[in-house]
Amino acid sequence: MAKLTRQDLFSLEKYAEIRADFRARVIAHKKNRRVPLGDHAALYFEDALTMQYQIQEMLRIEKIFEAAGIQDELDVYNPLIPDGRNWKATFMVEYADEDERRAALARLVGIEKDIWMRVEGFDPVFPIANEDLERGREDKTASVHFMRFELTPEMVAAVKNGGEISAGVSHRNYQATLSPLPRAIRDSLAADLA
Repeated sequence: MAKLTRQDLFSLEKYAEIRADFRARVIAHKKNRRVPLGDHAALYFEDALTMQYQIQEMLRIEKIFEAAGIQDELDVYNPLIPDGRNWKATFMVEYADEDERRAALARLVGIEKDIWMRVEGFDPVFPIANEDLERGREDKTASVHFMRFELTPEMVAAVKNGGEISAGVSHRNYQATLSPLPRAIRDSLAADLA
């Protein structure tokens, strides 16, 4: 998948004009990019459109219009775009109640290593997590982790040929499986592969 360049972005003025429509488009797109894992966790799969939206919003909020600042944002978010042989996702532990979340994060140390994706006919693929920086500690994990799921060429071909995809988490204190992924999500993730 191609990485974003400055030419892919809207100027601050143009973005202000189209923001509502662009935001609605991205929200609709993201509906097929979220994989719930039980009641309190989910994978949010990233792609060029979700990252363009993130960059546009950062440029807007920070009022960045100079070339160097725009490039800095591109450098931060481009690594989260899949490159045709992997999926990249944000994993979130989701508890609305702050006390419940704090207790869960203490119980879920290491959960980022126990998330998996499986292509029909193959073994599960566990993620390479938090490549940018370590997010967990010995006494608690973070509520947000960035993940890359590397696929073999055979797995990519299987998905491109219609193979089902499953996802899950197998942590000692939290287990969940979604198998198979709903067709719309499966097809959206298949589009990330080349």
